[in-house]
Amino acid sequence: MHRKILHIALPSIFTNITVPLLGIVGTYIAAHLGAYYLAAISVGSTLFSTTYSLFNFLRMGTGGVAAQTFGAEQFSESGVVLGRSLVIALSLSLGILLLQQPIIELGLWLMSVEGAQRVLVMDYFHWLIWGAPAMLSLFALNGWLLGMQNAVYPMVVAVTQNLLNIGISLFLVYGLQMKIEGVAIGALTAQWVGAILALTFAVRVARKHGIALFSQGHRVFRDLAAWKRFFTVNVFIFLRTLCLVAVMFSFTAFGNRSGNYVVAGNAILLQLFLLTSYFLDGFAYAGEAVGGRITGQGDGVDFRRLVRTLFLWGGIIALLFSAFFFVTGDFIVEQLGQDAQVIAVARTYLPYVIALPVVSVTAFLFDGLYIGTTATRSMLVGVAYAAALFFLLHQMLASAMGNHALWIAFTAYLALRGGVMALQLPGVLRRKFG
Repeated sequence: MHRKILHIALPSIFTNITVPLLGIVGTYIAAHLGAYYLAAISVGSTLFSTTYSLFNFLRMGTGGVAAQTFGAEQFSESGVVLGRSLVIALSLSLGILLLQQPIIELGLWLMSVEGAQRVLVMDYFHWLIWGAPAMLSLFALNGWLLGMQNAVYPMVVAVTQNLLNIGISLFLVYGLQMKIEGVAIGALTAQWVGAILALTFAVRVARKHGIALFSQGHRVFRDLAAWKRFFTVNVFIFLRTLCLVAVMFSFTAFGNRSGNYVVAGNAILLQLFLLTSYFLDGFAYAGEAVGGRITGQGDGVDFRRLVRTLFLWGGIIALLFSAFFFVTGDFIVEQLGQDAQVIAVARTYLPYVIALPVVSVTAFLFDGLYIGTTATRSMLVGVAYAAALFFLLHQMLASAMGNHALWIAFTAYLALRGGVMALQLPGVLRRKFG
């Protein structure tokens, strides 16, 4: 079981840590263009990342269902699962392209972007929006590859995308003296190359298991009951994602009320938590892929063994990160903070970040396990209760405790999210394994 978990977790962790690398280089390129361009690219990237995160159910839902068909050795059905997911991805991306103007107008209004920056953000957006079909298809393809127990191919796709994005953007901005369009073209090209590469890998995996991907169109559209199950799984994931986005958006918005130094200090501490999430997500992906496979096999005993082993690894990672932040937190804050007041703020709230890895590990791992078992309703219940607690606690404590209220609410949110899912585990096991 250890080998099965690490086979998925380690490539997934490596995939996750390529994300900040791209962000650092992207910031460097944008900074070369000037403050206006840096701010515009930052706003535009946030708008895209928020929009696309709402469709991450394509990766999760596809991965869980594909893993179950893999475990049941229903390989022909695995190909149909990918077909359905790609149909949904392309249909949604068409909707995004048709509604691109209302989307950008709403985003600019929510983020209070005006003047010269507004023009730059719109320019960036109207270039990069044409990557929507590639990005949504990539969600489906990466989810399917993970469900087919292959985390190496998504890792190769991510690394290729990042290197290509960096290389093309550097060439266009520094070599050809292009402005914001150079950065956008670099990202757009990388998105389409990534999608094509992922599709190539999917075809290779399909051939290995005797799946005829492009000759099952009639099965993709014919089975209405399968479509209903697929939509049910994904609707719960979508609603769960809305709750997550609401909490994270509100975390930033509530922090803004305390002033710029608090916002900056909170941002530094969230980066530390984000680093933890890259590793815990890797093991969540292992729970998703291996758990889905075992669910397809119908082996409840093996699933319980997976839960124990997964929490052993997750607990070790969480404790190591908490210890690491306890020992080096002050030093890291000093390096990232620069400004003395920002450093002082970050140090004040550092104890929360030291506790967060241990507090949040249950939520991360159960997310993966429940995606693998397609118990997505239980995921939604957990995050809905937790989000309600976040807003309730902040409302009750904010006037008396300021930014402490925000961190207390966030910590409680992560703890309750995992706790509610843990309480639902016996019911999930009964439904899935009898």
